[in-house]
Amino acid sequence: MDLPTVTAISRPRTRADLDLSGPGVAPLAGGTWLFSEPQPHLSRLVDLTALDWAPLTVTDAGLEIAATCTIEQLTRAALPESWTAAPLFGQCAAALLASFKIWKTATVGGNLCLSFPAGAIITLFAALDGEALIWRPDGSEYRTPVTEFVTGAATNVLQPGEVVRSVGLTTRALQARTAFRKVALSPLGRSGVVLAGRVDAEAGFVLTVTAATDRPYVLRLPSVLTTSGLTAALAERIPDTAWHEDAHGAPDWRCHVTYVLAEQIRAELQ
Repeated sequence: MDLPTVTAISRPRTRADLDLSGPGVAPLAGGTWLFSEPQPHLSRLVDLTALDWAPLTVTDAGLEIAATCTIEQLTRAALPESWTAAPLFGQCAAALLASFKIWKTATVGGNLCLSFPAGAIITLFAALDGEALIWRPDGSEYRTPVTEFVTGAATNVLQPGEVVRSVGLTTRALQARTAFRKVALSPLGRSGVVLAGRVDAEAGFVLTVTAATDRPYVLRLPSVLTTSGLTAALAERIPDTAWHEDAHGAPDWRCHVTYVLAEQIRAELQ
């Protein structure tokens, strides 16, 4: 879709050139959502891809994923064999139900910053204890867990002028055993419930609930519980007001299906 109100596109080459100040300014990476509907409030775009960030960087600590990394780059990355959680990358990407053309363009940062309940890359990052690195306009930066970055349906902690630089995943989380479940009201519909579970030596049993709720909820338990123990933990951790409601699922349906899929994940990782 054309954006006729946009009269300028900035292409910063360094952080010093990065300027998101002023009204009507928005960052541009893949742009698959940005160009999908009218944006009459925008007059200038800042193309983050001009910064030429490396999509994926394996470090001693784990994996650093640039905000401009595309879905395709994420799913096709050559990762260490010991990272047994790697299949979760493809599972979460497939939950987006996007064409290969979208995978080539859409970015992980865009999925995170839109902060939609059905943002499946948010599921991936929340499930693997991802931390977002955020650049402030004054030149400073800070990290925040993805579970705290997303604050509600389409809301997050970003302040004016701030931009997500990358998301870091630790080696410990990447070496965990994982399980994944996703349900929608129709075969090609937007996700109504997305759950990811993981088990590792340090974190114990970690269950992440997304799409069904207005923001990610993560249960951290010392071990894989019994069915009744998991049911009680879900009821205690997720408030009744957290279940999301839209055309893709009613709150009571999302709640019920979450409990069913959580039990499947518990049994698989037992």
